[in-house]
Amino acid sequence: MKNAALTEIKRWLVSQGLLGRTECEILVGFCEGCRRHGIMISQGVLFIDTLHPVLESWGFFWDEDEGVEQSQQQFLRDNAEENAQIWLRSPFYAMQQAGQTELRVSLRGTETLPFLVLNELRDEGQTDYFAMIQRLCEVDTIGEMDNLYSRWSSKSDNGFSEDEVKALRELLPTLALSIKTAAVRRIAQSLVSVYLGRDPGRRVLQGRIARGAVDSIHTVLWFSDMADYTSLSEQVASGELIDLLNDYSEAAILSVTKNGGDVLKLIGDGTLAIFNAESLETAAQSALAARRELEERLKSLNRVRWDNGQVVTSIYLSLHVGEVFYGNIGSCDRLDFTVIGPAVNEVCRIASICNEIGRPLVISSAFRSLLPIKDTANFFSAGFHRLKGVRQPMEVYAERDR
Repeated sequence: MKNAALTEIKRWLVSQGLLGRTECEILVGFCEGCRRHGIMISQGVLFIDTLHPVLESWGFFWDEDEGVEQSQQQFLRDNAEENAQIWLRSPFYAMQQAGQTELRVSLRGTETLPFLVLNELRDEGQTDYFAMIQRLCEVDTIGEMDNLYSRWSSKSDNGFSEDEVKALRELLPTLALSIKTAAVRRIAQSLVSVYLGRDPGRRVLQGRIARGAVDSIHTVLWFSDMADYTSLSEQVASGELIDLLNDYSEAAILSVTKNGGDVLKLIGDGTLAIFNAESLETAAQSALAARRELEERLKSLNRVRWDNGQVVTSIYLSLHVGEVFYGNIGSCDRLDFTVIGPAVNEVCRIASICNEIGRPLVISSAFRSLLPIKDTANFFSAGFHRLKGVRQPMEVYAERDR
């Protein structure tokens, strides 16, 4: 391959990394560019570790027969044992054990090849296999993202030529740099979403990080808490307590996020969230939809836990609406992207009324005013209550039995 062609592909890779393209987009463009310049890749695959509470690593795939179709595979932490077995049987593991950074194997012939994947590729009509490991970081790795693993195969009658392999050796470090840029961006987006919430995370990545940078918004507020958490925490072992918290927190969090809400705080066993929409009325409907989903999730969760001999409980919930300050609060060294204001204190206080009156859902009169008449009929007045830190008694409404 001429130097001009190599330079063109390298420049394209750098530009795509700078423009924020995804790993799949970069891989597709790279393979197609290589083919235009005479490197007859028929299949390209990349593997890279990540830093994510659910995922261990990603796989990205391109095949000439699938054109521009983008394919990726997630390797979940829950499948860690299975993932480890796949890794131990892979050519990449053998390469690392032998201290090799590349491996080339001809797939022509009929003899059994040393790795299952090689035999599978030959069965698909591939004739040559070339794998490389690109070192990404030696110190201060992000999670375990220390290497990019890539494999390339050809269906040409004679496999890759020596010039094609030489060109791949020269191009792959630039590809690795571009892929690393995309992977780090993905990790940043995942982490801020997981730890801050989707909307706060998006705002932070867009530059809303200055202390005191807040917006005044009118929003629907959700505060949910586990019932009988204090007594349960004294009944179960510490390991079981973590499972208990995770199970019921997941039920609440998924119910909120699946219906357009943003979870801002996990306060012990409590969940503080907001719902924003084109109107407060729409946001209120989303909050009620999340409440209905929570009920279904709790029924399913409690059946499973009961069948497994685990303790079960429920979640009580308050819904409110009001003006809050939404943004960065704290010191220069430690900021929190959250909501503050009287409405936040009120929604937390309203939740405590659930226990007082023995009802799982209590809403404020302000929230009730956002509902259509057909929905207001589902709630009855639970009277006026004094909320700690609030001057005037507040009328609240409880959901009727269904």
